[in-house]
Amino acid sequence: MCNECVKEEYPDRENICLEEGAFFQNFAGCSQCQGQDVLLAENRIREESEEDETITYDHVCKQCFHLIASHVYRFRVEDEFQEYEMSCMLCGTSDDTRSIMPYDPRQQPLFY
Repeated sequence: MCNECVKEEYPDRENICLEEGAFFQNFAGCSQCQGQDVLLAENRIREESEEDETITYDHVCKQCFHLIASHVYRFRVEDEFQEYEMSCMLCGTSDDTRSIMPYDPRQQPLFY
């Protein structure tokens, strides 16, 4: 991974978790060839179990194939919630939790 190719390392993306694509606004340009072209997603691996899914891939310069960053996306179901996580030097870090119920029990008032 190359910290010279990104404007900010691991920016906080709050609850935006990407399983594909790139946060191009954070791309400073390739430090090897100075290219600012579209990035490729190489070495994509998807691993699944009954309650967990992990997707990893590398952001690579389209011109010289320099490794910009490695991207990890995780999804899992835990109890009544779907949990999403992302970690990437280019795209940032984030996590999000969503209820699988029609109404999120965390949002319900404690007393009526």
